[in-house]
Amino acid sequence: MITTRWIQARQAPGVRAEVTALGPLRYSAGAEPALDRPPHVRAASGLRRWGAGWLIVQDDASFLAYRRDDGAVEGLALPAGPDGRRTFSSAEGNKQHKLDLEACEVLPTPQGPCFLALGSGSTPAREVLVTLREGEAPQLRLASALYASLRSVEVFAGAELNLEGAALLGAELLLFQRGNGAGRPGLEASNAVGALEAAGLLAWLEGSGPPPELRRVLRVDLGCSAAGTPYGFTDAASLPDGRIAFLAAAEDSPNAYDDGEVQGGRLGWLDGDEASWAPLLMASGAPCLLKLEGLAPEGPASFLAVADVDDPGAAALLCRVVLVGDG
Repeated sequence: MITTRWIQARQAPGVRAEVTALGPLRYSAGAEPALDRPPHVRAASGLRRWGAGWLIVQDDASFLAYRRDDGAVEGLALPAGPDGRRTFSSAEGNKQHKLDLEACEVLPTPQGPCFLALGSGSTPAREVLVTLREGEAPQLRLASALYASLRSVEVFAGAELNLEGAALLGAELLLFQRGNGAGRPGLEASNAVGALEAAGLLAWLEGSGPPPELRRVLRVDLGCSAAGTPYGFTDAASLPDGRIAFLAAAEDSPNAYDDGEVQGGRLGWLDGDEASWAPLLMASGAPCLLKLEGLAPEGPASFLAVADVDDPGAAALLCRVVLVGDG
């Protein structure tokens, strides 16, 4: 039986999160037309530390990007889609084929670390996992059985499944469901955190047993923007002190498939069954209207993040987020 709780995220008094754009993410080797790779990282949606750099996932391009600590960026190609394409958008007429990789985490295994990226699950084409081990090429895996299990838990998936973040907490992998789906009779959009056994997921990936099922679900009310648009999870990351940091955006989108205007962002923390948040602001004090979709701790009060600019012709941004205040 799945344990379920509901909580309200509350603003942390006296704290803000300042965002600085560090620059666009461009491949050091430029474009590679033979691979359908543009000169820049598109629609960055998650990042994790990996060796002497950062692995970055993209939601509309079938590449992992690897940004080294010296600033060089290289691409790791994933299998091509229909017609050999690896980039997808409405303008290109093939958005329905994108993998929509939105969440990632590094899982420890006896054989060494395993990088895991997850598709959002918002369409059948997005029910995929990507794994990467040191010294190996990335592997794309179909995961319909796992996503069917997640979708069947309505208190987690709500009206439309849309995974946006993943974070390791002890022996569990926490999955963050973004509540921006279109409602339907009897079901509303849901911001929720679901916990499953990390070892069970790894065993299933290696061909042993069924996919793991959710053990518990935490429904989180993240509030709304001044215009009334609900905030939804866009990423999460584990912190050394046992808390989970998360990003949330108020995006005026009609469903889990289409993009919309970003009206604000928040950086928050989950501590057990409590949640708090601070507003995302630029150094000028203006609200941050970048859609931050990737988060990774860099220090006690500092994070790296990536921003999806929702423009296939523009590079995703690498940003730094620093907590300021005495709260």
